[in-house]
Amino acid sequence: MDDFTKRYALVLAAVAVLGLAWWVFNRDNVAAEINATLERDAELADYPYTFRVVRIDEGVATVTSPRSARVPVMQFLRTAFPELADVPVDHPDMTAAQERLVAMQSRAADIISDHAEVRAVEWQIDEDWYSSRGVYIDTAR
Repeated sequence: MDDFTKRYALVLAAVAVLGLAWWVFNRDNVAAEINATLERDAELADYPYTFRVVRIDEGVATVTSPRSARVPVMQFLRTAFPELADVPVDHPDMTAAQERLVAMQSRAADIISDHAEVRAVEWQIDEDWYSSRGVYIDTAR
């Protein structure tokens, strides 16, 4: 190899090493660890929605949720459970589905809060989950 090619290869290798180092040090290992714990939980794994920690900032874990003031809970339930699509709001099956959602979100919050680096949980609507199922969420609110 000539001198130019050697220097060029050395610079490329240095850039690659710096990029890898930046990625490793900026990864949120705590969030990844908590997400792995959530995935291993048998009850949460059996639920059609996956709660995920997006980030942890100064002890506050931001977690995805299908619930929001912008999305009626019935929209989530009818999307996650197609068998409820035509069930009236006051039907016992719909009530049971709402109670299960509350229980699953509470379970996720408890698991997340049990981690030493988390002092609070903040919920964030999971727009990606809805859009992947063809549900539009008005982001203007």
